[in-house]
Amino acid sequence: MTAMTPSALITAMASTRVVVIGDIMLDRFVAGYINRISPEAPVPVLSLAGETNMPGGAANVARNLAHLGCRVDLIGVTGKDNDAEALRHALAAETSIKLHAVIDGGRPTTTKSRFTAASQQVLRVDNESTAPVAENIAVRLVRAAERCLKKADILIISDYNKGVITTAMAKQLIKLSRKMKVPVLADPKKPDPGIFAKADIITPNLTEMRLMAGEDLHGTKAVARAASSIAAAHGISHILTTMSGEGMLLAGRNGEITHAPAQAKSVFDVSGAGDTVIAALAAAMAAGGSALDAVDIANTAAGVVVGKAGTATVTPGEVLADMVKHTVPDRAATLEQIRQWRNDGETIGFTNGCFDLLHPGHLHTLAAAAKTCDRLVVGLNSDASTRQLKGPGRPFQLEMTRAAILASLPMVDAVIIFDEATPAKLIRAVQPDRLIKGGDYDPTKVVGRSTVLKRGGKVVIIPLRAGYSTTRLGSA
Repeated sequence: MTAMTPSALITAMASTRVVVIGDIMLDRFVAGYINRISPEAPVPVLSLAGETNMPGGAANVARNLAHLGCRVDLIGVTGKDNDAEALRHALAAETSIKLHAVIDGGRPTTTKSRFTAASQQVLRVDNESTAPVAENIAVRLVRAAERCLKKADILIISDYNKGVITTAMAKQLIKLSRKMKVPVLADPKKPDPGIFAKADIITPNLTEMRLMAGEDLHGTKAVARAASSIAAAHGISHILTTMSGEGMLLAGRNGEITHAPAQAKSVFDVSGAGDTVIAALAAAMAAGGSALDAVDIANTAAGVVVGKAGTATVTPGEVLADMVKHTVPDRAATLEQIRQWRNDGETIGFTNGCFDLLHPGHLHTLAAAAKTCDRLVVGLNSDASTRQLKGPGRPFQLEMTRAAILASLPMVDAVIIFDEATPAKLIRAVQPDRLIKGGDYDPTKVVGRSTVLKRGGKVVIIPLRAGYSTTRLGSA
């Protein structure tokens, strides 16, 4: 298989559908401050400052996939309780995720409550049942998976060892997926790798790999040897072992080994990093990437997410910022190139924006814009004009990084940075045939409209893909 560029893979993720089945959870973060000790016992008193609920476990895997652009069917079990409603509410913002929750009134919704003071965790309280789900619940889960797999590109089994993924269910799911020719990835928490026999990839961390191997593995050679042996013994195509500061090691059942060194620039919080790894891995493979392509993207995504607090996610722009090395020609050279395209009879399209932390909504608009013309030119707000529009805290990424990311995309033919508050001057210089904006714009008020209409061009409004904004994802 020919290697695909990271930009091509991330662009293609928008057309994929992923099924995630496993232990869905609610992650509750209770923040406060401590300035005294309780008179009742020698324990600190936490004064409540705020509370946040976020999707956790398999639901965080789904959230990571959605933020990369995938459509997701999420299958799992909740209780019939307030935490289940809180989880549904937290997922409601993720319009690319369809929740298929089987309600079990006999068990609680798995909830992890983390109490923090001055950004330090002081206590965690887990409300859960780890007993295997009842047979009738398991049957409903597998039936839901079978329905969803009919339209799926890949299946993720997200096992947190909370009772949803039993040995029998894992084997059923893998058998069903093989029959339907859908690749299977599994994030295992159980020490028996045979549970996931014949999966395409499993993603243990180093501790889990040591348990699977039954020995205290040290160094990449020892991990590679053990992983390849386990993969061969159980018909698993590859095992991707995540090894924190030592990066990731992909071992095939035929003995092929690839080591990807750690990409993290700083480590703030490793919570949910494994969710990001398997999500990025699955998204890249669903988009047509090889296992090696997918590992590169997953490794970069992991390096980004550990620099964030809580069960965080990454955007396409954050991943591509560390992977693309494009340069952007100066304005004069680009305008000359546009003139040559026009002389060749090609239709010139123009759109503009800040494109800060490029997200799936941006990619949707750019892909649709490219279909209206032969050549798509993107006007990019400079850092100064972005601050003018968005405020002093923006942009999150500098203009040359944003420009390089845009220039690397397969649907973008040229990028021009402009300093003005509006692109009116740049549009007069480009003289596009199509002026394209997202669906939140009134076509009669688009800047540059008169310039384009005067030369017989058209203003095109692209319907937005709901659920994405830089403001929301920038804090995710």
